[in-house]
Amino acid sequence: MQRLKTRAQFQAVLAGKTVARTPHFALHRAALDVLPVPPKTTATSAPPPTEPESTRPQALFGVQDVWVGAMAPKRWAKRAVTRNAIKRQIYQVVQAFEPRFPQAAHVVRLRSTFDRKVFVSATSEPLKLAVRTELEQLFGMAVTKVGSAP
Repeated sequence: MQRLKTRAQFQAVLAGKTVARTPHFALHRAALDVLPVPPKTTATSAPPPTEPESTRPQALFGVQDVWVGAMAPKRWAKRAVTRNAIKRQIYQVVQAFEPRFPQAAHVVRLRSTFDRKVFVSATSEPLKLAVRTELEQLFGMAVTKVGSAP
């Protein structure tokens, strides 16, 4: 499993298809945009490049693998400790589902807030359990869609 790191990677995946939704999360998926790597050549066999290195097209995703990113906006999780706890849960749960995911880029996005009156502590066990349960439901829906696709 590879993690998404750049803004361009996240934007490319968010522009893709939403494959599953739960009350608090959405899962976006996009096919990998991998450019073929040119074969290694010696200095005498290939002419020097005519354009600078920075103007060549770059692949957003360097390898064919399952790519995952997590988004927990401040709008829906005000405290940093809550956002970080949710992201950690996302990455832990996705590891269990990774073998069943297609080789594509995925973003799990928090799309609504967890009620602070119900979950008082940002790292409470009830919040962790609620997040984990909903993420398992989200990934379960996404995996069944992949398995039922023709």
